[in-house]
Amino acid sequence: MSSAAPPPPAPPAPDDRTPGGPGGSGDPLATGGLALGGTLMVVYGLFAVLQGITAIADDEVYTSFGEYVFEFDLTAWGWIHLIVGVLVVAAGFGLFTGAGWARVVGAVVVGLALIANFMWLPYQPFWSIIMILTGLFVLWSLFNYRSTRSA
Repeated sequence: MSSAAPPPPAPPAPDDRTPGGPGGSGDPLATGGLALGGTLMVVYGLFAVLQGITAIADDEVYTSFGEYVFEFDLTAWGWIHLIVGVLVVAAGFGLFTGAGWARVVGAVVVGLALIANFMWLPYQPFWSIIMILTGLFVLWSLFNYRSTRSA
């Protein structure tokens, strides 16, 4: 009795989205970047929540130098940072669960956080620039990731 050799593996389908596959991004940094992006979203959101609580609780922690076009009361800024921060944390945890909505919602709320941090520059310029750069990396990781699961 002779045994037949197993057939060779089938070539990947054209819509294969594995990293390096025909339909994938070929960028392992983007795949790892999504996990890092989710982690950064949670940390980013928690920092925004703490910024918001600080601005709501005590207006004397932050100071503004000069007159700016985007001048709001610090309590209003506190609420903006608090709400956006909670949404960013929720979307970050959604990324860890693999929820499809998390990438879209994450991109929207991180975009809002970028705008808020740009407008927050007069109060905390160094910290705002760090948050803007972090948000840009998160957006990059959200837009460059392609799922390895079939649709």
